[in-house]
Amino acid sequence: MDDASIECDWFVAQLKPNSHRIAERNLLRQGFDVFCPKESITKRAGSRFRPATRLLFPGYLFVRIDWSRGDWRRVNSTTGVTKLVQSGDHPVATPVGLVDALRAHCNAEGTWNGLVDVQPGDHVRMTSGPFAEFLAEVENVDAAGRAHILITLMERQIRLTTESAILRRSQA
Repeated sequence: MDDASIECDWFVAQLKPNSHRIAERNLLRQGFDVFCPKESITKRAGSRFRPATRLLFPGYLFVRIDWSRGDWRRVNSTTGVTKLVQSGDHPVATPVGLVDALRAHCNAEGTWNGLVDVQPGDHVRMTSGPFAEFLAEVENVDAAGRAHILITLMERQIRLTTESAILRRSQA
């Protein structure tokens, strides 16, 4: 591996509990490029549903570090950051293209747009709407990206059509 390929790589920073905003703000102030993907969900508050967001990878964010300058040591002492994910004495870079691929599936605010490769037979969990947290099976996906799913409700299977963006793969 040559030096040019590792000069600016993405690394994973482990965060202190409930500190992602603090860590992100402090890393940005220091000139780091950060990426903290989120997902849209629906939370239930009493008998009402309200939209919300949560971290796609709770407790972690991605930081782009210039390896040649030794910037990684500053990340470990940033308020809100516990440490960079390491192997031995040095942080481990993410696989090449991982953050770019994640960003390609997020909007401008960093919110995950969902799965684009949902296939018939996949078991999924709905993340928002009145059926949030329900498990379903994908029946088919149309050309517009809408998924036709089957959910079990009161011992009956019901067919629904929804945007594939609110679906997450689940273990059956």
